Amino acid sequence: MKLTMCHLYPELLNLYGDTGNVLALFKRCQWRNIQLDVIEHHMGDKVDFKDVDMFFVGAGAASEQSIAVHDMKNIKANLKDAVEQGKVLLAICGGYQLLGQYYQGKGGTADGLGLFDFYTEPADSHFVGNIVVKTEDYYLVGFENHIGKTYLNGLKPLGQVISGFGNNGEDKTEGVRYKNAIGTYLHGPLLPKNPKLCDEIIAIALKNKYNIANLEELDDSLEIKAREHILKSMGQK
Repeated sequence: MKLTMCHLYPELLNLYGDTGNVLALFKRCQWRNIQLDVIEHHMGDKVDFKDVDMFFVGAGAASEQSIAVHDMKNIKANLKDAVEQGKVLLAICGGYQLLGQYYQGKGGTADGLGLFDFYTEPADSHFVGNIVVKTEDYYLVGFENHIGKTYLNGLKPLGQVISGFGNNGEDKTEGVRYKNAIGTYLHGPLLPKNPKLCDEIIAIALKNKYNIANLEELDDSLEIKAREHILKSMGQK
């Protein structure tokens, strides 16, 4: 079996070690004898997503975000079609903000890609630290470091904040989820800390392409110990 991932703008949106998300997906596919080809989409590249099964966009500073979003407008229609078809999209922090209508910073307001109807405004201080989020099926752990407050306008969040700040520090929501597209402030990176989410992404892509529903189980004992340590340190276990 073979899957293809498109890593969007790795030369710009690459903060917080989030390339580790790509590596986690690659290794967890490799351990199951699934070939994962990772292609990169850079500024000015021709749009060709017809064989892409999943997309990843990482975090970036405001200056890099403004550059990336200008070029992303050229891929908006193709990316939207992929999302509506149920393809997987994972966007982290600044990459998450880019998917909304607009985001505000110290330099003013910048248009987002407008892929989803949410927006981001500046916070008075940084939201930083470890975070625990409860989704419908499991807990996520991660690290957040953002100064934006994101409001979902009724969209479904990725989960509810148990400890930490989340989207805006007010409504206890974290991230956004639409079909198989996920935006989140959790990084550090996210997927090595959360193998269930990593496997869910792989499983969705396999079901889309091969109609295969189940994944071979892996030994996640080290990941589980790391998660237990994080949860315990935050008073959750």
